[in-house]
Amino acid sequence: MSKIKAVFFDQDGVIIDTERDGHRVSFNMTFKEFGFTDEWSVEYYHELLQIAGGKERMKHHWKTKGFSKPLTEEEIDNLVKEMHKRKTALFVELIETGKLPLRPGIHRFMKELMEAGIKIGVCTTSNEQAAKAITERVLSDIKFEIVLAGDVVEKKKPDPEIYNLGLAKLGLKTDEAFVVEDSKNGVKAAKAAGLKTIVTTNSYTEKEDVEAGDVIVSCLGDPNGEKATMRKGGIKDFDGVVHVKQIIELFG
Repeated sequence: MSKIKAVFFDQDGVIIDTERDGHRVSFNMTFKEFGFTDEWSVEYYHELLQIAGGKERMKHHWKTKGFSKPLTEEEIDNLVKEMHKRKTALFVELIETGKLPLRPGIHRFMKELMEAGIKIGVCTTSNEQAAKAITERVLSDIKFEIVLAGDVVEKKKPDPEIYNLGLAKLGLKTDEAFVVEDSKNGVKAAKAAGLKTIVTTNSYTEKEDVEAGDVIVSCLGDPNGEKATMRKGGIKDFDGVVHVKQIIELFG
């Protein structure tokens, strides 16, 4: 009998390919609304993704490049909170209007987990409002046992705190769960928590060092849609679609 009792999913870049056409676009829209000329390019945003958390990225941008208008430390702290709130609202709007579709295989894989009686959780540094827009609306037919988001932990990925919290909340040992991640920081967090990890790379993370992942694929794949390519893993009878039973056999 399989030991696996739960799966923890990162959100951005795993459930929805949100970074380039979601978060980045929302940040730029927000800057414009607040009277700044700053615009984060695709390439520059990739650099910023090495820092976990939207508020932290804006603060880093201010420290290293400076916004188009000079701001004091006191001003930036308050402004970052205001801008992040507005940016989240714009991002949620993008999700709710269907402009950011689910990544290939995510819905099918979650359905397979439910059928197998395996609990599903989300562990993300993304804002709680954004996480709920996805879990309660886009994936309303999926039962989520836990949704850990935003500032629920003090230390963000690559620190393992969010995955340790997920294990603690469900009362699980490290060999009773695995993680689906997409980035170097996410993989570091999962592995530091002692968890087996599937990495589903995207256009931002395909060149990152995610070799610590146990399985590395381009996506989870759909039988009648986009197929996955496997970079690492040894999944038995792999045909471009990652199935729960294959992973249970591999990890369980």
